[in-house]
Amino acid sequence: MNATGQSAVFGRRKEPHTIIIARGDQIRHFTIRPWLAAFIGSALAAIAIGYLLATSYLVLRDDLIGATTARQARMQQAYEDRISALRAQVDRITSRQLLDQQLMETKVSELLERQTQLSQRHGRLGPLLERAEGEVGTVPAEDPATAAKPDKGAEVTGSIGQPAQNYAIASLGADLGTADTRPFSLWSTRTDPLPSDSAADRADRLFVSINQSLKSIENEQLSRINTLADNAYKSADAIQQALRTAGLPVDSDFGKSESDVGGPLIPLDSSMIFDSKVKELDEALDALDHLKKEARRLPLENPAPGHSVTSPFGVRTDPILGTAALHSGMDFRAPIGMAAKVTAPGIVTKAGWNGGYGRMVEIDHGNGFATRYGHLSEIDVTVGEKVDAGAVIGKTGSSGRSTGPHLHYEVRHNGEAIDPLRFLTVGRKVAQYL
Repeated sequence: MNATGQSAVFGRRKEPHTIIIARGDQIRHFTIRPWLAAFIGSALAAIAIGYLLATSYLVLRDDLIGATTARQARMQQAYEDRISALRAQVDRITSRQLLDQQLMETKVSELLERQTQLSQRHGRLGPLLERAEGEVGTVPAEDPATAAKPDKGAEVTGSIGQPAQNYAIASLGADLGTADTRPFSLWSTRTDPLPSDSAADRADRLFVSINQSLKSIENEQLSRINTLADNAYKSADAIQQALRTAGLPVDSDFGKSESDVGGPLIPLDSSMIFDSKVKELDEALDALDHLKKEARRLPLENPAPGHSVTSPFGVRTDPILGTAALHSGMDFRAPIGMAAKVTAPGIVTKAGWNGGYGRMVEIDHGNGFATRYGHLSEIDVTVGEKVDAGAVIGKTGSSGRSTGPHLHYEVRHNGEAIDPLRFLTVGRKVAQYL
């Protein structure tokens, strides 16, 4: 009754689904609950619906794929542009380094060329300066090879025309050795310019400093040449003026004239200017040397230095007769046995007794000039002998027509007696130049 009543009230109870798998003697069965079956069915339906919806969306919205492709293309293009910019930057840096290297090599070559040129000039100037110092006797005390000090406290020194090449190269290498050697990242995106104080800039400043030093050396060379040339011309002019004032013959073709000049303007480079100045100095020294030789041939020295004149040239009272007479020379007070010295180089034309002169020596100096030394006590030269200025030709005395020991000195030109005082005066004026 209870069972019948329960079935009547609640109806028939549903049995769960059972899956039976039989395999030979083995039998397996699985019971599937209704809720599990509903869940599995719902999941399969959801998956199917989702797949259908996704497939429909992708098919209908193919522009999404295009957008993605375009974005990837843009990213690739930006990446390639970035690579190109980096390569261009690397090329610029490399090109600048190559250009700086070429410029530095060119500048170093120029410095070496100028150093070689200055060395060659020194080779040419050496003998010329020695000659100038001997001829002019006035040389600037300052050594023109001491150039201005360049940057970094360095100093370019040496003899004239020899700049410190080792300093230039060493300083250049030291300066370039401080360049920025940090590696450049190929993946860096920086576009900032190169540092303003780069190795090339420092090298440029160093080259400018060295060039200024070499230019200073060249200017000092030219200044010294000009000074020596001017001194040579001044000395030559002084000798020439003294000889002309005394009425002595002088070659007037020498000397620097600044009148009656002209011609087209042709610019000169440094080498032409140097050659021109060297030529001018050589001409000035030639002129001075010529005038010195001409002056040294004249009897300009004192035959008895330190001894007073007892009787000048000209009209005087004869010491023996007491009447007016012409004195053809100058008498110097001198004791017996004092050395009588010739006043200019020449050749002995007379050496022996000559009337009122007593023992006399006559020297021919060329160009019609001759000197006589009378009243000697001893003669130490022979006719035809060549003598230099200052050579001893005998000893003073009182031979011949004389009232006491002295040296009778005459200067003659073409046989005519000339006042020796003119020559002695010129000799005192030009002695510093000879």
